[in-house]
Amino acid sequence: MTKVAFAPVEWSDGSEPQIVDRLRLNGNLTVSLVAVEDDQIVGHVAFSPVTVSDADGRWFGLGPISVHPDLQRVGIGRLLIEEGLERLRSLGCAGCIVLGDPAYYGRFGFSSPGDLTYGDAPTRYLQALSFEDKRASGNVQYSSAFER
Repeated sequence: MTKVAFAPVEWSDGSEPQIVDRLRLNGNLTVSLVAVEDDQIVGHVAFSPVTVSDADGRWFGLGPISVHPDLQRVGIGRLLIEEGLERLRSLGCAGCIVLGDPAYYGRFGFSSPGDLTYGDAPTRYLQALSFEDKRASGNVQYSSAFER
């Protein structure tokens, strides 16, 4: 399903299904939620540990997230993200990091502090959501599962 969801996305290199598989294989898939309709998986979200160089506590990265193209924009992704964030809160995590569209992820409380970095990604797309009034700043390092 992840492959189908990312197929029409112009910035995708098609590696998202392999990222999820590698996260699962190396034990870094901390929260993995699926949406099911008529016994078919129609959505998936992954949360995995990240390291933030100048932040205290346990931080996690959101992604990949995928929803079948025929069912996008009906709330499946929103529900998956909200439930995943709630599960991270219940685990006592410090917060969550996402690399994505600020207009979309801002509705969940993510914001760009401007001092997070990840490779050459523009800082406005690298966003944090703190659960414990802890600040995320510095370099973000995702699991090796994200390396190509």
